[in-house]
Amino acid sequence: MIHKKKPKLAVWKFASCDGCQLSLLDCEEELLAVAGAVEIANFPEASRAVVGRTYDLSLVEGSITTPHDAERIHKVRRASKFLVTIGACATSGGIQALRNFKDVKEFISIVYATPAYIDTLNKSTPISDHVAVDFELRGCPINKYQLVEVLSAFLNGRKPVTPRHSLCIECKLKGNVCVMVAHGIPCLGPVTHAGCGSICPSYARGCYGCFGPKETPNTSALSAQWEKLGSSPISIKRAFRGFNAFADAFRKESELYEK
Repeated sequence: MIHKKKPKLAVWKFASCDGCQLSLLDCEEELLAVAGAVEIANFPEASRAVVGRTYDLSLVEGSITTPHDAERIHKVRRASKFLVTIGACATSGGIQALRNFKDVKEFISIVYATPAYIDTLNKSTPISDHVAVDFELRGCPINKYQLVEVLSAFLNGRKPVTPRHSLCIECKLKGNVCVMVAHGIPCLGPVTHAGCGSICPSYARGCYGCFGPKETPNTSALSAQWEKLGSSPISIKRAFRGFNAFADAFRKESELYEK
């Protein structure tokens, strides 16, 4: 009997908090099924074992913030048949992309006692700015069920099925009262990609945009509505400069409120 060789899975970390990798470990029973279908060949968060030097699928967490990482991501790409970025850091530069709006050298001189030892780039950028990416899975952190769907799609040779609609749809499905309409609370839900299960609106708070901009987001209309609710220009700018500050739609909208 011929046993089919299992696809090799690798998980890589760049500038990030490890939260998205932990989402994979948090899959528990689902992870056992995944582990049975693939060979986890390189996953430092879970094991020191490294099997081989090439991989069928690589999951990449984190943004590119140093010259070393800018070189390393090309090595990862060459070693991977398919490459999927996971989380806000990998897909949009992450919270650390707030550096992109200021002079990073000024931050270094304030934070570090010996700035000369710090070797960093001026900007924090997503993986897709450096290499070709086969699929992007958003979130801060990612939705573990969406991650299992991506892995399942890879194993079955199909395109992953993840929601493209806004967070508002998730609120409707949960029966939430709209915090912006009913309570006048500013919320990024109308322009934010679904995936978190509308956690914040479920507790009468506005969405913080953890999953980044949805497809074709009307950010200008949302900002205009916030202004009607009494939001100041600086509060609107700060709202768009969160976990996905350097995502194109959020970045452009926040820049309109720069002054």
